[in-house]
Amino acid sequence: MRHMQLPLSPDDARSLKLGEMVTLSGEMTITAGLPTHARIAQYLDEGRPLPRDLRGQALFHLGSYSEETDAGFDIRYMNPTTSTRFNGYMPRFIREIGLTSVGGKGGLDAACAAAMKEVGCVYFSFLGGGAPLLSDAMRGVVSVHWPDLVAHFRLVTLRVEDLGPVTVGIDAHGNSLYADLAAQARARLPDILAGLDSAR
Repeated sequence: MRHMQLPLSPDDARSLKLGEMVTLSGEMTITAGLPTHARIAQYLDEGRPLPRDLRGQALFHLGSYSEETDAGFDIRYMNPTTSTRFNGYMPRFIREIGLTSVGGKGGLDAACAAAMKEVGCVYFSFLGGGAPLLSDAMRGVVSVHWPDLVAHFRLVTLRVEDLGPVTVGIDAHGNSLYADLAAQARARLPDILAGLDSAR
């Protein structure tokens, strides 16, 4: 298992192999919201700087619950959400912002993988339902933006240590575990259907 420091450089991303297990330390930005992605796209459309500079950074599809205290925002936990919900946004974000790592659960589509190959970006697959394991890696809140959104949708940057393990689900060379598994399933489907038909 490898340990990587966030944010990754494009060369770091390209050095990771499909299926490799990794732990992560450093700073990462998280959100689980479609409204958040729509707002990022609006900022890009208008040429406005994002409240958190994400150029060359990590943007993960992780929800979090935050409470505002006298000392600032306190993040109680984080948990992955399904990345495929954001397929329509991610190719643009990867290219225009220059993201070097993205992640969540469920993977991203071929258009996203193509953008990742161009930029030098990797997709990390997080353990679904692994909130206790993932939350244990949190070391501090760097920033919380757009508090008008519900907690899971806010743009939150955290400092983490030994986060994971996570799996390289899509590498920076266009290879995808999700695409491979889908192809294997399609190849098996005729035999499965034939077996079901014969069992009638």
